[in-house]
Amino acid sequence: MSTIYDFSVKDIQGNEQSLEAYRGRVLLVVNVASKCGFTPQYAGLETLYQDCQSAGLTVLGFPCNQFGHQEPGDEAEIQQFCATNYGVTFPMFAKIDVNGDDAHPLYRWLKGEKPGVLGTEGIKWNFTKFLVGRDGQVIKRYAPTDKPTSLKDDILRACDTQV
Repeated sequence: MSTIYDFSVKDIQGNEQSLEAYRGRVLLVVNVASKCGFTPQYAGLETLYQDCQSAGLTVLGFPCNQFGHQEPGDEAEIQQFCATNYGVTFPMFAKIDVNGDDAHPLYRWLKGEKPGVLGTEGIKWNFTKFLVGRDGQVIKRYAPTDKPTSLKDDILRACDTQV
């Protein structure tokens, strides 16, 4: 598989969705969790989505329970939490694994395209972010500690918008 558009995922309602639906958009793909120290980043992700959506950005949130069991709820609980606490309107997807034998093929591909520090592929924690260009190729990988708003210049460059 050569681009993000080759993958299908389940949305938060459990419906299979091809990422082809996002062709031509700049994507910020994030593994998220509701009970993490980084959970307040939902607010920054939503701000980025609102500020940059018209320029071509879509944020894609993938709940994951692999780090400290910080995403224990089911999809309905996750969706309610995000909407109630952070006003999340960007697309959210069904809970997935990002590491290990059961890692979703999308995350296997993302990690292979942009390994982390010292070439390690594993996702280290919740809120690791991948910026994907309009061509479906991974541009950059960001650490969980990188605040969403600090990515705005990179996102606008990827959207071909003046920074």
